[in-house]
Amino acid sequence: MPGLPPGINKFKVMKELRSILKYYKPYKFLFFSDLVAATISAGIALAIPLIIRNITGNLIYLPPEEGMPVILKLGVLMLLLLIISYLCERYAVYYGHVQGTYQERDMRSELFDHLQKLSFSYYDNAKVGSILSRITTDLFDITELLHHGPENLIIYTIKMLGSFIILCTINWKLALIALAMVIIMAVVVMLTHNKFSEAYVARRAAMADMSALLEDSLSGIRVVKSFTNEDHEKENFEKVNEAHVKTKLTTYNYMSRYFASMHVLCAAITVVAVVAGSLFITDGQMTISDLVSFILYIALFTDPVNRLVDFTEMFHNGFSGYKRFREILAIEPDIVDAPDALILDANDGDVEFDDVSFHYKDTDQIVLNHVNLKVRSGEYVAVCGPSGAGKTTLSSLIPRFYDVTGGSLKVDGVDVRKIRLDSLRSHIGIVQQDVYMFGGTVIENIMYGKPDASREECIEAAKAANAHDFIMELPDGYDTYIGQRGVKLSGGQKQRISIARVFLKNPPILIFDEATSALDNESERVVQESLESLAKGRTTFVIAHRLSTIQNAPRILVMAGDGIAEDGTHDELMRKKGIYADLYSKR
Repeated sequence: MPGLPPGINKFKVMKELRSILKYYKPYKFLFFSDLVAATISAGIALAIPLIIRNITGNLIYLPPEEGMPVILKLGVLMLLLLIISYLCERYAVYYGHVQGTYQERDMRSELFDHLQKLSFSYYDNAKVGSILSRITTDLFDITELLHHGPENLIIYTIKMLGSFIILCTINWKLALIALAMVIIMAVVVMLTHNKFSEAYVARRAAMADMSALLEDSLSGIRVVKSFTNEDHEKENFEKVNEAHVKTKLTTYNYMSRYFASMHVLCAAITVVAVVAGSLFITDGQMTISDLVSFILYIALFTDPVNRLVDFTEMFHNGFSGYKRFREILAIEPDIVDAPDALILDANDGDVEFDDVSFHYKDTDQIVLNHVNLKVRSGEYVAVCGPSGAGKTTLSSLIPRFYDVTGGSLKVDGVDVRKIRLDSLRSHIGIVQQDVYMFGGTVIENIMYGKPDASREECIEAAKAANAHDFIMELPDGYDTYIGQRGVKLSGGQKQRISIARVFLKNPPILIFDEATSALDNESERVVQESLESLAKGRTTFVIAHRLSTIQNAPRILVMAGDGIAEDGTHDELMRKKGIYADLYSKR
């Protein structure tokens, strides 16, 4: 087995390699037929020098009338063998890559599906660029190993063992000399493999860092330009780019030593074979045709060792990529369905916090402490308070983006932990301050609220969200491409499309998370109208930073410290002269 990355236990490696076998099962025919084709090709590579040896050692000394017909027949046979070798190699190369492509597709789908299941707590700490690196570059390296690895091992083993056996039949003494030099070549490989391992691990880590910085910088390009921080970003990029270059140069340094050593040793084997063979010829222990055949087989004998660096690189890239792939798959989602999770039948929208406490998993700081709250179906509740008081956290517990760490949260009388996630979240619509638009058309973004909706349903939802008029003014109406993250739309337009999504979804519970705080006055007015229209008849939580937007709310909750500090209407809270009154006076 090629040298392993530092710190990796060989037994763990074998366990990882065994886990790879499941990706071969759907493609067993392709896999085994590829190995058969590779075996035939390697066998032909061994057979042709034998035929040449027979011709040069025996047939050329026969009378022409006897030797020529046989030589011609053997020539035709070698041509046929070369044609078969061509077909086998073509089959192995094409269908080997077909197998690898299918395996890459399966692994990418498995990884993407798993990423969809991971909880917010994972994405709170993960770098998107690093994830992208694992789902693209890593998987390509893995599948290169999956289809080239077994094929190369078969070819190298057949060539090496077969050629050594034949070398022994030609001249066992010279074969042992060649074997001794091949052992020296193998020692050179063993001495360099740890350095290779370290370099490959460092190079992959540097590449992931560069991908993460690129994703950050390009996603935030408008912020970069607005602060004229292009030079700062360039400086940061140059640092990671240089770090990546250094790791590659280190790899190439060891690679150059390896290649130079291998080429010199291969040439040395040929030189030794020629010198020793010539001595055996003068001593009558060998013929010239035997020496020619021996030199032909020397190339086959040393080729596997000479190519070991390629296989080592492939192994390290593939195995380290597979290890990273498995690391993500091993991450268990924090939020999962209970074994007996049920589908929420009720459609009322009652929400109850029963002695709820919460803290994030990476800290012991209490965000919510023994919160009790009942919100009846169709009730409109505004939530306010200073920054960091837990407003967004409170709303994030309802769709179970995070699980309560104490107490229980119920929807329509059922603990959310006993409701299937898809069922629970299908009952909840969320409109956030930072609206995310997918790269695509207007109607595709609206349809995200209900993927099987008709065009007419999408248009009705847009009308209800006060979005239809501005959409019809766009170049292609509902089929207008809005750019990545909706860059071609204004903030108010994006908000109204996000509201149309929720209209289309038609959930009984709504959460507005500071949905208008980033808008200008005119856009806020239009969006506020859309939100009020959407909220009619639904249980609604409005998280607000600007108190002027919620002072007419029939119920206002004031968050402070670790829970709900005040509860009442605007007038009631103002009369209390507490936290709300203080915040309102400073608005």
